[in-house]
Amino acid sequence: MATVLHGRDLTKSFRDVRAVDGIDLDVGAGERVALLGPNGAGKTTTLLMLLGVITPDEGHIEIAGHRLPGGRSKAMAHVGFAAGYLPLAERMRVREFLRMYGELYGIADTRTAIAEGLERFRIGHLANAMGTELSSGQRTLVGIVKATLHRPELLVLDEPTASLDPDVAFRVRSALIELSRDDGTALLITSHNMVEVERVTERVVFLSKGKIVADGTAEQIAAHYGQGDLEEVFLHLAGTNTEQQTDRPL
Repeated sequence: MATVLHGRDLTKSFRDVRAVDGIDLDVGAGERVALLGPNGAGKTTTLLMLLGVITPDEGHIEIAGHRLPGGRSKAMAHVGFAAGYLPLAERMRVREFLRMYGELYGIADTRTAIAEGLERFRIGHLANAMGTELSSGQRTLVGIVKATLHRPELLVLDEPTASLDPDVAFRVRSALIELSRDDGTALLITSHNMVEVERVTERVVFLSKGKIVADGTAEQIAAHYGQGDLEEVFLHLAGTNTEQQTDRPL
């Protein structure tokens, strides 16, 4: 399995706070990985480094063979990013909005790419809707379609179904698994919804106090910490200082 994302010894501090403390992270083609941890664990800082928004103090990152920060532009051509909090153009129709991004991505046949994306996530009926007419959940769906138009090798999703009704969230999860399986797209997902994580991902990386404290399947991690499921592991780690832990990463 080819490596899409490669991060080694990533470290980042803000003043006297070590937000990320020497983590290693690899994600292979078609792999579905969750990056989890309680508030202050270092998830957001890690994501920002992986997306090239901030530069690590130490360590290095490669995406699709391009090393950051120098190769960020080429690397980001292989990446899609979606989050419910990202803005959506309100005075454009959905089709126009997606066409604009399709052209920015350099897609030759934007019409087909848009049609396939809308169909994959079952929102073809929104193609002519104005941004102002969309609910928060619909905005999230359009954002995911936008992030997958160029068929990225790595799709980063921050709380992808947080604003979605359960039935729509189920459709999104199914479409993401299909995307990973059919196109070989690697998924890196952050979420506080442990049910979502267990259903979509096949590997879980837990951060606590800036360090990776567990890396494995949901079942392996739950067994490692003597907990019943990922939610119980999350609660356990949220109340535990890693300096007092004797557990080793899986």
